[in-house]
Amino acid sequence: METGEEDGIRVLPDYLLVEILSRLPSTKDAIRTGILSKRWKHLWTSVHTLIFKHSDDPLTQSRQNPNSMSDFISFVEKALTQCRQLKLKKFDVYITYDIRFDSHFNNWIRYAISRSVEELKFKFWYRGLEAEFLLDQIFFISSCFRDLTLEGCILNPTGPIIWKNLRSLCIFNAKLDEDLIENMLSGSPVLETLELGVCYGYRKIDITSKSVKNLVFSGYSAPEDGYYLDDIIEINAPNILSLTIRNDLVLWKLLLLNVSSVVEANLDFEKLGYRETTLDEAEEDMLKGFILNLHHVKDLKVGGFCSNVLSRLEVKGFTFPSNMKLPDVTSSSCVDNDLLDLDSW
Repeated sequence: METGEEDGIRVLPDYLLVEILSRLPSTKDAIRTGILSKRWKHLWTSVHTLIFKHSDDPLTQSRQNPNSMSDFISFVEKALTQCRQLKLKKFDVYITYDIRFDSHFNNWIRYAISRSVEELKFKFWYRGLEAEFLLDQIFFISSCFRDLTLEGCILNPTGPIIWKNLRSLCIFNAKLDEDLIENMLSGSPVLETLELGVCYGYRKIDITSKSVKNLVFSGYSAPEDGYYLDDIIEINAPNILSLTIRNDLVLWKLLLLNVSSVVEANLDFEKLGYRETTLDEAEEDMLKGFILNLHHVKDLKVGGFCSNVLSRLEVKGFTFPSNMKLPDVTSSSCVDNDLLDLDSW
């Protein structure tokens, strides 16, 4: 670093330096800046963002170094005792699940809530298939949340959910049912975005709330029997404006019952399964159903995963809506995963 750059940073007030530290990829990075000078040594303790990552490849790291989890837990515990910020904007944890540390995980969530955290992300990796971490009941009655992302957590509230300020909810790799989904929606009166990624256990997503404008259905797969090829999921969301269906769908059918208000839709999914003799037909029927239900949509986009299915439908004589044209499947834009704007065909 040149002298001029050093002088420029040196004259910055502490609050700007703390803002810079809060934007680093992880809290460990922020702590490391303490070696720069005495002034920097304790600056990180005032950051409003705490991000703890066990490893970029946590499962491999745990196998190679059995003590890495204990070391990581100790690191987080020490960092929390030193943090002086009374209000947190963000608290993120990315970690391999280990039942021995359940009390620590729940204590971290309580800590974040005690600091009125606005954005909470808790992502667990598992050696098995099913989630094992049971969220503490205090989690479900905390009104500080504005954005929640949960991966690999068990949601089992014993009463009503109270997320009065929640605007974005993303849940991945979790078992849900219709009652739980309704409980989350009724307890989030200002929720705008709902994303369900590889969740299972439900048969219908029923969104009657007028506040929810964006629905993302990001994959589906159930771990109990490996592949739930007979699962039929229905989506009833008459008030949403944006709908995204993407990633691998390990199910028999996904049906759109009412999405009449949608003005923007993105389809970029792949239907998977073992019934090879009927899989093509099932893919075609499902995508055809989407297109017919979304014929009114102003901005309809289809990704590369769906382009082959569209081509098969064209060969079979399916008549697309007048505002749609089939893509050129020989073009590079259909080979990769870029989205194709159907309105421009």
